[in-house]
Amino acid sequence: MNQDWEDRVAAAWATLDDYAEEDAADFRAVIDALVAELPDDSPLGPFERACAWDSTGHSDQAVPLYREALARGLTGYKGRRARIQLSSSLRNIGQAEEGVKLLTPELDAPSDELDDAVRATLALCLSSLGRDREGLALVLGALAPHLPRYQRSMANYARALVEPEG
Repeated sequence: MNQDWEDRVAAAWATLDDYAEEDAADFRAVIDALVAELPDDSPLGPFERACAWDSTGHSDQAVPLYREALARGLTGYKGRRARIQLSSSLRNIGQAEEGVKLLTPELDAPSDELDDAVRATLALCLSSLGRDREGLALVLGALAPHLPRYQRSMANYARALVEPEG
């Protein structure tokens, strides 16, 4: 879509916190109106709608829309966001294993500003499956580069959590 549409979507999202919980449907209606401007086969439509459902506490409604957006070919930055958010929503509805399967390949994807979100969401999915050591290793590994000191130590501790003792 064009930049004007993207700017209007961003402006709508900037108002999300202005809506009370009981007014969530009003926010989703704003997003739906913007989505109505898109071509019927655009992957952006189901993605934005999924985000709106998800952000207003309805992971169950978001899951099929994220899947639809990805099936329609949503790629790049928004495609990666969709995979992160879908994995989180899957975890919320009790399907954490599917979230792990969806996000694990993202660990090897080209690096971008979403790397830590991938690791954090994957860690939550792993924890939901009782795989806390793996989740903690991911979180420590993501945190280590941001520390003012102890980066090497924390990275080593993260690896030690999941490597077999020998």
